[in-house]
Amino acid sequence: MKQEVKLQPKKQKALVICPGRGTYNKDELGYLNRFHMGQEQDKREFIARHEFITKHEFINSIDAYRQQEGQATVSELDGRETYAMREHTRGDNASPLIHACAYADFLSIDRQQFDVVAVTGNSMGWYIALAAAQALPERSAIELINTMGTMMQQSLIGGQVIYPLVDENWCQIPGRREHLQELMESINQQQEAELYISIELGGMLVFGGNEAALKRLMELLPQQQGRFPLRLHNHAAFHTPLLKQISDHALQVLPSELFAAPQLPLIDGRGHIWQPLSSDTQALHQYTLGHQVFQPYDFSKVIEVSVKEFAPDRIIILGPGSTLGGAVAQALININWQGLSCKEDFIHQQKTDPYVLAMGLEEQRAMVVS
Repeated sequence: MKQEVKLQPKKQKALVICPGRGTYNKDELGYLNRFHMGQEQDKREFIARHEFITKHEFINSIDAYRQQEGQATVSELDGRETYAMREHTRGDNASPLIHACAYADFLSIDRQQFDVVAVTGNSMGWYIALAAAQALPERSAIELINTMGTMMQQSLIGGQVIYPLVDENWCQIPGRREHLQELMESINQQQEAELYISIELGGMLVFGGNEAALKRLMELLPQQQGRFPLRLHNHAAFHTPLLKQISDHALQVLPSELFAAPQLPLIDGRGHIWQPLSSDTQALHQYTLGHQVFQPYDFSKVIEVSVKEFAPDRIIILGPGSTLGGAVAQALININWQGLSCKEDFIHQQKTDPYVLAMGLEEQRAMVVS
């Protein structure tokens, strides 16, 4: 009798996106405990170089490092009874907390269902992407992310303001970008004002600047959509020349030996792809602590390059939070990916055959984890 052969279902190609600093908000309090302290199976996960790790072991390693540095552990921060803006949004707390949530999510992806073909991130998410791709081995990632978060907090230089380039249906507003560019140039002509484009964030533009420039910007920008212009709390002027001194210091205290060749393709904030077999770790170190710190981060370009080069079946956004989903969708709409032309198209697609899966949303999370 002929034995029946069962075919394994074909894996879906997944692009993984790591979140940035603005993703652990009040609603995310308890994220680690909710999703990574026993409710999901804590099996040993293959990460790279024949090493295995559980989520609990990973979180414990961050906690141990933080205790050694005399800082509150991520478990303590996540376990607070109430969310405190002053505590939870500080760079020295927010960065490792988001790293813990996001990387534990990465370890939770069902690898029987998904083949992770590339990893990227937004802003601080670049550091987490390095960890996910093993370009920063576990201990190195903890050290770099905690150190950078602490340095940013200790030298909180300037800030960021976010403003839309699109309308409420996520369609480009003709002339909006040009108007904002002219406004920025006008502000920079004023004494002691420094204003720059910090992040191209899908349908949003994030400005970074010093206090004089941001104050003037907030005065001049008309109110939009009930919440813009929005000043981001406890954010420095990330990805602008104002942080050159942070970059210089980081390059001195964080050696290139922390870095390794990535095990997965990485797309950086310029849209450049770092391939596993051809990446120079010295160059990766220089980019990460140099250009990436004080030059603009083009997340819109990141998404365009990622989908065009790797053609993923699904985009998986790691938690905490789900706010990055809008920026991803807007970037896809901007290039008319799979015929998407507006917010309504994207919502329809998500209801029928979701292309973007945010692990911070429980319904979508259930489609990703094993």
